[in-house]
Amino acid sequence: MTDRNWFITGTSSGLGRELVDQLLARGDRVTATVRAPDALADAKSRHGGRLTVATLDVTDTANVRRVVDEVFAAGRVDVVVSNAGYGLFGAAEEVTDEQIERQIATNLVGSIQLIRAALPHLRRQGRGRVLQVSSEGGQIAYPGFSLYHATKWGIEGFVEAVAQEVAPFGIAFTLVEPGPARTSFRESLVRPPAMEVYDETPAGEVRRAIASGAFERRGDPVRMAKAMIDSVDRDPAPRRLTLGAGAYASIREALGARIVALDAQKDVALSGDSPTPAG
Repeated sequence: MTDRNWFITGTSSGLGRELVDQLLARGDRVTATVRAPDALADAKSRHGGRLTVATLDVTDTANVRRVVDEVFAAGRVDVVVSNAGYGLFGAAEEVTDEQIERQIATNLVGSIQLIRAALPHLRRQGRGRVLQVSSEGGQIAYPGFSLYHATKWGIEGFVEAVAQEVAPFGIAFTLVEPGPARTSFRESLVRPPAMEVYDETPAGEVRRAIASGAFERRGDPVRMAKAMIDSVDRDPAPRRLTLGAGAYASIREALGARIVALDAQKDVALSGDSPTPAG
């Protein structure tokens, strides 16, 4: 199905920009948010009225609510894509308090507030789809990305609960979990000064892999964006959309290991219950 209205955050580069380009090329209408007003000037010149560009910093909750209200006031929105975010890389004690606050404010609180702002409008419409861009890092963890993972694991828990809350209103959610892709994510990583004590640790190994290019990025943002768009035609909506062979393998391995560990302590788990029913 084409001729949908999309609202997408974080569209100046990467998956967000690829989504905008593919959707406009196929004839849909897009409201795209950026932090730099001229980031989509070329797309605007080509597609005119089918692209609306809004300036938005998702850490500004009041502005999030104002922009979302304006977008829905202009007409129906079929799909909301919460994509704005970035990566903070460094061992937990290397990152600064300010960097932690900014990471959580952008990736976690910003995504939460965007969804909260959209829900009343989607509920009144009686339908809508929300694509929340997470990461393979919402299911697995690499040393050096602890704060990034905190936001992605956090938003996955939020979406799992909210999806159940609003399903009766015709609103469906999909968590998008791409693996390492050929976008500018690596280049845009925020990195605090490295502490020498971590050089010969797993965090140091990952740091060197990223610096040398050995941290493989097989994901194709063009194909990933197409899979996201195609997922909106699926009914029921997939709760998760894992993208990339690396992400599939890593998540499958992690989930399997968790099941094995859970089963290994089944007796301990069951021993935590009272032997008599609560009265």
